[in-house]
Amino acid sequence: MQRTLCYLDGAMGTMLQQAGLETGRAPETLNLENPDLIVRTHLAYLEAGAQIIYANTFGANREKLAREGVDTTEAIRAGVACARRAVDTFCADHPDVDRPRVALDIGPIGRLLEPYGTLPFEEAYDIFREIIEAGQDADLIIFETMTDLYEVKAGVLAAKENSDKPVFVTMTFEPNHRTFTGCSVDAMCAVLDGLGVDALGVNCSLGPVELYPIVEEMSRLTALPLIVKANAGLPDPETGAYSITPDDFAREMAKFPALGVQYLGGCCGTSPDCIRELVQATHGQTAAEREVVRRTVVCTPTETVVVDGVCVIGERINPTGKKRFQQALRDGDMDYVLGQAVEQADAGAHILDVNVGLPSVDEPSMMVKVVKAIQSVTDLPLQIDSSNQDALEAGLRVVNGKAIVNSVNGEPEVLARVLPIVKKYGAAVIGLAMDQNGIPATAEERFAIAERILNAALSYGIPKEDVFIDCLTLTVSAEQDKAVETLRAMQMVRDRLGLHCTLGVSNISFGLPNRSLITTSFLTLALSYGLDLPIVNPNTPAIMDTIRAFNVLYNRDKNAEAYIAAYSGQPAAPVQPTASQEEQTTLPRAVEKGLKDEARRLTVNLLASGKSELDIVNELLIPALDVVGGRFERGEIFLPQLINSAGAAQEAFEIIRTEMAKKGTGTVSKGKVIVATVKGDIHDIGKNIVKTIVENYGYRVIDLGRDVPIETVVETAIREDVHLIGLSALMTTTLANMDETIKALRASGHPCKIWVGGAVLTPEYAHKMGADYYARDARESVDICREVLG
Repeated sequence: MQRTLCYLDGAMGTMLQQAGLETGRAPETLNLENPDLIVRTHLAYLEAGAQIIYANTFGANREKLAREGVDTTEAIRAGVACARRAVDTFCADHPDVDRPRVALDIGPIGRLLEPYGTLPFEEAYDIFREIIEAGQDADLIIFETMTDLYEVKAGVLAAKENSDKPVFVTMTFEPNHRTFTGCSVDAMCAVLDGLGVDALGVNCSLGPVELYPIVEEMSRLTALPLIVKANAGLPDPETGAYSITPDDFAREMAKFPALGVQYLGGCCGTSPDCIRELVQATHGQTAAEREVVRRTVVCTPTETVVVDGVCVIGERINPTGKKRFQQALRDGDMDYVLGQAVEQADAGAHILDVNVGLPSVDEPSMMVKVVKAIQSVTDLPLQIDSSNQDALEAGLRVVNGKAIVNSVNGEPEVLARVLPIVKKYGAAVIGLAMDQNGIPATAEERFAIAERILNAALSYGIPKEDVFIDCLTLTVSAEQDKAVETLRAMQMVRDRLGLHCTLGVSNISFGLPNRSLITTSFLTLALSYGLDLPIVNPNTPAIMDTIRAFNVLYNRDKNAEAYIAAYSGQPAAPVQPTASQEEQTTLPRAVEKGLKDEARRLTVNLLASGKSELDIVNELLIPALDVVGGRFERGEIFLPQLINSAGAAQEAFEIIRTEMAKKGTGTVSKGKVIVATVKGDIHDIGKNIVKTIVENYGYRVIDLGRDVPIETVVETAIREDVHLIGLSALMTTTLANMDETIKALRASGHPCKIWVGGAVLTPEYAHKMGADYYARDARESVDICREVLG
């Protein structure tokens, strides 16, 4: 890895605002309206020592530029041209300096992706494709200030499939080492390593002091070159000034090369002086070598599974031999499929196998549908299981995280067909110890195939830790001598190749009485011979009992903590499969798990049984949302799960509202609330999330949108007789408009309470502006609504 430091530029927006950019205008419009200003800004950073400058294209996408009446392609091409013009001018004045590079700068689209927002993954990909095609004159592509790993994946795929330029990614983390959407540092590294980006790191949100522990964690998780583009500390909401000087910024940034960071630059609040001081402060330094422990990891953005012990792969999402599941696929009954996913997650599965292969079903399209649906109700990593190449790729493409492919075998044609797909999407892969000649009889022959699979995977650039071997279970009632060969083969794979082993266990006992005894006995033996990833039904108590006991006896479960947690008190009673999945699900559970269709069905059933609308709301829906909100506050779940539960509650509320309208019995609403992003501020993701959560607690929300004029807020509050108003601002430059909006509301004489929120706000400044409340997040906004409106 190159260890020479490379300097990036600093903030573009800060410089343009100082030059008179009107609040609320998209900076990218200046690429066409005032290109000389853009060129001068780039030149200032080049003169300060920047070796990569970011084109003024951060917000240049069709979602954001539509309201400006500016053609996206023209704005991007002009932005890249301005940057290249600055480089040409700089090189003419400094002929002995290596030519700086121009990055196509790509920021977030501005909408949450499905299932938690309204933007489909495929549309996000298309938006990024359009940007990348327009910016082909840049030298490299950089995605920055990203918070949603799914959005990042759409962007990286668009870059890889429509360009051959290097791809860098930086995400924005909060002090808890997670992004706004809950993505962990671990998951970011695992997914982006797999997708083949050229460098990754952090930018924005925090200053260098606050970012240091986050980057320290990142340095242990990836061998890729690291990037740090920190803010100049934190902004003062009153003055808009950032908290540290260029000298302080440089001194703190100079600590990062010791962590192995190669790319250094500035984000919000930084200036050419910051970059100049940074270059001087790090003169003579190189990025330190770092030791990265290679681990086997699969993940979703919020849940990382490290395979360093027994990890259970749930087998139930598979139509083979399951008539009810087959019918669900034919009928498109996602409720049943999602129920299987949730039940396995609750039973202790770490990973879910997903197989939708059925002759009467379009497998690739069904795989996409099922994967997207499962991701809406659980954050467990997925294993895409199919012999259909198109279905495998379709599933891998829309997986949010790092998945496992099930499977390849030793047949050269299969390896050549599937391994490139595994490599492209950064997945792990299961290799079956068989080939075109079938399943070998001996452990030695199966081992030879496993070794061949490993070597093939390595030749495609798939790391060793991402290769799992299935030594295959044969039924002992028919081939009794083969069970020991499976065990011996696993031991050889573990000891000689150092690979993890997986195995579908239940087939061992087919055709025998008391199958559970044979299955659990074989499972115990297999675990001791090297099985790490058993593919089992986690809803079978005997299976999970065996695994938990093994983990204690093999010193995998330190202090028997997991075992005690599972069995403290009375031993769990065996599961009695007397009730159907539908009968077992309650409305609170449907809300807590985000099961939208189930929530709708159960609400209809409760109304039909005579339960009143208000009783359903007050006794079932609100307490369920409170449970979810409590878990969110404790960091047990994250924003995607919170939004999904709110969506399930929304389905129930809609049924109730419709029923009450039919009866003419009034409304379920607990009161009216206005929410608005203040004048000049075009960011509204946070405000939209607040609206969704607040609505699902029974309040009617009047959403005035973004960049809302002061008089519109006042006039609406008076006309609609609303007594609680929420205002949002993301930028320090628009806090003055928030202040003016509060003053206008007070001057109107309309009696109301005002709550405010936004990334740049603090409780102290909210109080200083005259707001009644400050909300850190959507959950706190609900508490405010309850206090004011009941």
